[in-house]
Amino acid sequence: MERRSVRSRSNRAIQALARRIARTAVTPNQISMCSVLAAGLVPLGLLLFGGNLGSVIALLGAQLRLLANVLDGLVAIEGSKASKLGVLYNEFPDRIADSVILVAAGYAALTPALGWLGALLAALTAYVRVFGGALGLPQAFTGPMAKQHRMAVISAALVIGTIPSLMAYATGALKLSLVVVVLGSAWTCCTRTYAVGRLLNQAPSPP
Repeated sequence: MERRSVRSRSNRAIQALARRIARTAVTPNQISMCSVLAAGLVPLGLLLFGGNLGSVIALLGAQLRLLANVLDGLVAIEGSKASKLGVLYNEFPDRIADSVILVAAGYAALTPALGWLGALLAALTAYVRVFGGALGLPQAFTGPMAKQHRMAVISAALVIGTIPSLMAYATGALKLSLVVVVLGSAWTCCTRTYAVGRLLNQAPSPP
């Protein structure tokens, strides 16, 4: 299974946590599903609690989602717990988590259409990557708005909402972050599609 290059995989604390988990009965697929539960904290915080506390809960959810995404691969590979269904669990929970987080951010920013558009484009970036892989090409994990970049942009906006003195700017920050995600994801779709086309052109013609 191809894996994206993620700097946090080399983090010693995360590696130590992965080794501990690998010694338990917890499976990588279960960790992947936990990323969806973590993503659920974002709408819980933004739409149910609101305010500074809601932003803290949402930020925690976004970061836990990313942590789960790193841990599932580490436990699977370094812990020798990879399974035949690993590829499925590696992709589908991500698509759900992306949609939950981006759509919730859209409603919290009072611009639901931006959230839905962001979710659609996020799924499309993954589609182009996996499509290239289905053609036998190396999967393109490049940005500028890959998964970790989307979460970084949303998290930065959520941080503003956790600061009482900046709470008045929280909605605008979320809206701006979604604009960045939408534009960046659209550009990522283009760059990944171009990469797939370039590799296809370079492939030898069938006899």
